[in-house]
Amino acid sequence: MEKNNRKQEEEVSSAKIRNLTIAAFVIFILLFGGGAFTFFKIKNQPGETQQTGVQDPLRKVLNENENVFNKVFSSNHLAKTYPKSEAVKNVRVNGDVGMGNDFDAKDWKLKLVKADGDTLAISLADIQKLPKTEITFDFKCIEGWSQVTNWGGVKFSDFVKAYHLDQQSQKKYIGLVTPDGEYYVGIDMPSAMHPQTLLCYEMNGKPLPMDQGYPLRLMIPTKYGIKSLKRIGTLSFSNERPKDYWYERGYDYYSGL
Repeated sequence: MEKNNRKQEEEVSSAKIRNLTIAAFVIFILLFGGGAFTFFKIKNQPGETQQTGVQDPLRKVLNENENVFNKVFSSNHLAKTYPKSEAVKNVRVNGDVGMGNDFDAKDWKLKLVKADGDTLAISLADIQKLPKTEITFDFKCIEGWSQVTNWGGVKFSDFVKAYHLDQQSQKKYIGLVTPDGEYYVGIDMPSAMHPQTLLCYEMNGKPLPMDQGYPLRLMIPTKYGIKSLKRIGTLSFSNERPKDYWYERGYDYYSGL
């Protein structure tokens, strides 16, 4: 009797395992099929253009992410800072788009577009006369690496004050473009006016190297490095989103941390 009960239990257990295995396999097939269907459905959606970079459904999700970031953003939210002694000496370069070899530094001036037909040409010496600020923080790249780095320059908010850009700073965005026009970013105004956002002309206490954006670059610790445009040629203000290099290649416009 006991032997028969054991045999029945073994048969039940084997049948249960077999049924569970079949069920798991069916669920796997359904999930895999559903995932593949969703992938190809999104892939074939209209909307992928040079301006948006991805299909409409994905772009809508990225735009919603930006809306959430904008609502919770605060100037009191500060990137973690470090002692200057912890900054690396060999600073990695995050990209070289816009860093053409034909750049002539001696002719450089920042073109500050206040309005149509009203553009100032500002020299590096002019910018260096403004109050200097240094920051040492963990620079994060979208490629997955980060480095604690030290930068010096002028707060963007101090630059706005010095050049009486109160009216311009009421707009929603700033746009920055390299002198050769190859690299360009758009920054929401609250992030631009954040107390840690700098127009940088120094790295580790020395003038920026050419491959780090000499003579002037943006440094915005609350965003990924793709927004910290090197070698600023033109700075403008807008209520419409300025074009953005990586947005056009499928990344979200905000790129916040």
